Amino acid sequence: MRFAVDQRSEPGQFILTGSAVPADNVVQHTGTGRISRLMMRPMSLYESGESNGTVSLMDLFNGVTEIDNFSELTIEEIAFAIVRGGWPASIGESEKVCLRHAIDYVEAIINADVSRVDGIDKNPTRVRALMRSLSRNISTLATIKTIRDDIAMGDAEESISDKTISQYLNALDRIFVTENLPAWNPALRSKTAIRTSSKRQFVDPSIAAATLRLTPDRLLEDFNYFGFLFESLCDRDLRIYAEAIDGQVFHYRDSSGLESDAVICLNDGRWAAVEVKLGSKEIEEAAVHLLELRNKINTEKMREPSFLMILTGTEIAYRREDGVFVIPLGCLKD
Repeated sequence: MRFAVDQRSEPGQFILTGSAVPADNVVQHTGTGRISRLMMRPMSLYESGESNGTVSLMDLFNGVTEIDNFSELTIEEIAFAIVRGGWPASIGESEKVCLRHAIDYVEAIINADVSRVDGIDKNPTRVRALMRSLSRNISTLATIKTIRDDIAMGDAEESISDKTISQYLNALDRIFVTENLPAWNPALRSKTAIRTSSKRQFVDPSIAAATLRLTPDRLLEDFNYFGFLFESLCDRDLRIYAEAIDGQVFHYRDSSGLESDAVICLNDGRWAAVEVKLGSKEIEEAAVHLLELRNKINTEKMREPSFLMILTGTEIAYRREDGVFVIPLGCLKD
């Protein structure tokens, strides 16, 4: 293939797909100048047809301010979308089939996939204990110590050292199971310390749901945990939409407790802050936090935010009097 690329001198000749994890000591061609790498993610709600796409992320960055849209996605359908995941083979299938697909994927990770990474011992019990802890701590800044202590409480028969946890976490990253959300480091007016820990996330919230064997009905019985998984679903979709418009997604939290669940940064310097709220009760508080963050930014060193957004599981998209957008996830697209 490398020879053919050099001989033809034309772009777009080959599409290579796969998830191989070569050993670290294997000498391999980097593909520099010949191969462009793209990460294939699960499908977003817009791609699966569950978001109507009436609100465009790019339009918001381009200054559109008048929105009046409606999402038909119910809270029950959101719960199902979380548990099903964005796996193409599950779209349109029954709940039973979808849950089986997700569980089979998790079992493959635990019993086979992690061991493909060079230097990782084959211990499914330890991997399962770690996966359960990551699932319980999804959408949080859980440290390795927190994860170790959580494993000790929930799976007392399987103790894991910090070094082993780090090795397994690296393995899960390398096989594209986890994808933590890095911290955003803006220029602030004050000297407030910014927390730099990454937010724990899987590439798809269904991995956490399948690890804990959750059904949509069980998820609806625990709205507190539902909120963490909904945030994971939003992070997944925001990453997909942001990458389509040359952007990246981060999170923000400082020592004063001020946070933004997601910060979308485009490569041209524009940015937007996002708070995620499953229901409508916390929208007012979320708006206050977003406005406070905006006021903390040193606009002499970086731009004003293009917009502030509360991403919700509610039905109506609108712009508040203070300028903050309230957007249902069921309306969003890139």
